[in-house]
Amino acid sequence: MKLSPVFRNPWAAGFLIGLIVTVALSDYGRSLAPLPTLTPLVQDSFVRVYFNQSQAGVYRDPYRHLTRYGDNLEQVIIDAIDSAQHSIEVAVQELNLPGIAAALARRHRQGVTVRVVLEHRYSQSISHRGGDLGADLNDYERNKIQDLYEFIDENQDGLLSPGELATRDALTMLDQAHIDRLDDRADGSQGTGLMHHKFMVVDGERVITGSANWTMSCLHGDFLQPDSRGNANNLVVIRSSSLARVFQREFNYLWGDGPGGLADSRFGLNKPYRPPVMVSLPGSMITVQFSPTAASHPWSQTVNGLVAKTLRGTRHSLSLALFVFSDSGLSHHLWQLAQAGVRIRALIDASFAYRSYSEALDMLGLALPDHRCHWEANNQPWSHALSTVGIPTLAETDKLHHKFAVLDGEWVITGSQNWSQAANYSNDENLLVIHSSRVAAHYQREFDRLYSQARLGITPDLQRAIARQRSRCHL
Repeated sequence: MKLSPVFRNPWAAGFLIGLIVTVALSDYGRSLAPLPTLTPLVQDSFVRVYFNQSQAGVYRDPYRHLTRYGDNLEQVIIDAIDSAQHSIEVAVQELNLPGIAAALARRHRQGVTVRVVLEHRYSQSISHRGGDLGADLNDYERNKIQDLYEFIDENQDGLLSPGELATRDALTMLDQAHIDRLDDRADGSQGTGLMHHKFMVVDGERVITGSANWTMSCLHGDFLQPDSRGNANNLVVIRSSSLARVFQREFNYLWGDGPGGLADSRFGLNKPYRPPVMVSLPGSMITVQFSPTAASHPWSQTVNGLVAKTLRGTRHSLSLALFVFSDSGLSHHLWQLAQAGVRIRALIDASFAYRSYSEALDMLGLALPDHRCHWEANNQPWSHALSTVGIPTLAETDKLHHKFAVLDGEWVITGSQNWSQAANYSNDENLLVIHSSRVAAHYQREFDRLYSQARLGITPDLQRAIARQRSRCHL
């Protein structure tokens, strides 16, 4: 396969410089002295938690060969795959890591039933896109394809050889292993909302889920960016056959009768309403619910309604680490907590925190018109603004991809669901509410790490955004 002209100029020289830097840092990583780490927290026997930027662990990036802080989330997934004896069900928005693909292919060859569901925009191997790479994508998606292309093109000759595709392109590897997979067009649609799940069920006994897509940028870091350490993400591994059955039921809605069958898969709102399910484990309790929910149901019965119900139980402290926060109903519940004296701290990803629809602005007592100079309906800036809301300090291309909250050091809300209306009413999502002080301690440490270097309150970036919009909209 030949490299598309989209990927040749004008960035070829820049890539060459980046490659030199990557090689230099790789050499540095091989001789790097051990990094100082925090003492690892005790894990719950049934609910184990991992973070790809944790300072309680160090690992060697298997692709860029950098020694760095964090838990190797890919290895956690591979270990779970390798342990499978009977079945593996994967529903994940995006998968491009060859280590995971190789593990799935290995277990499939050894007789384990493997089924994979992907979001349709990420279900096509790069080898099938021909010379039109990136033409139908926005800049962000085009950069992702660009990064993946350079990763697969191991000898950097501008061509994707059959050998490179067979060992570096995850989707080609799945197809060559004859692993059954489908995407969210299997219900006869073109994929309306996002298939945004990030879960795997192993042997009907273990569930692996969290905020992370199974990609280089979500787990390890962008291939072309040596400073990248991956989007800040978490992974939770839960040993519970009861919980696994709940996730398998959701998977079976998506799968229908599988590839090549009838269009009986159910994605998005084609699924029936699924109320919250509570599962008890030794030392913890977990409630799980799946989105989307039809707007005909009361908001209180939706997944964001479950979030609100959980938040109402907060008495002392609340820590939020969210990629997106745009549901005004949840903001209203936070306002009530703040009025009751609950200490609220919140971090939102920098790419969303200062947008006109962001509830971070409400919490800061601000409002901004959108690009059309329109004000968001139901905007309610807090009269008593918080100074404990801000954005984390991350490497330039990394994002705060978490979707978690820690309540009173006892409860955790986590999963794939962003705190948005799109997640609530359109996307295939999962959300877990975990009652366990031991599990909460892990998430609290991650939040405190991010918060310690965060930019809080009305930052210079926010002041500039306000000035731009006021000038633009003649305010």
